[in-house]
Amino acid sequence: MSTSTKPNHIGRKISRIRELKDMKQEALAQALGTNQQAISAIENSETIDDEKLIAVAKALGVSVEAIKNFTEENMISYFNSFYDNSIANGLVNNANHCTFNPLDKLVESFEENKKLYERLLQAEKDKVEFLEKLLKDK
Repeated sequence: MSTSTKPNHIGRKISRIRELKDMKQEALAQALGTNQQAISAIENSETIDDEKLIAVAKALGVSVEAIKNFTEENMISYFNSFYDNSIANGLVNNANHCTFNPLDKLVESFEENKKLYERLLQAEKDKVEFLEKLLKDK
């Protein structure tokens, strides 16, 4: 039984980093001054030239080395060590915890919108009343 190593598929690495950054192909294409089909072709390519790799790295906000050395295992290890260190140091990781009740914010937003709507509606009623008065005076 032989074990073969995975090829260093640079396009898949670019795709995965883009996804982790919550970026769509269209956004990356726009940053590179190209189209979505060109990004799809890059992500399906096993290799890309250095000039294009530098441009992609810049658009993604990472180094060329980060793309070349990217692995899923490294990402899992990185996030695990971050979580472990925050607990070990007694720090609270607020990035994953809400400090407010989202429903309260939703209700607050609804109430503000309702007040705005009521003011706009009253302004329209005042306009209609004013216009009707003008018509009667003629």
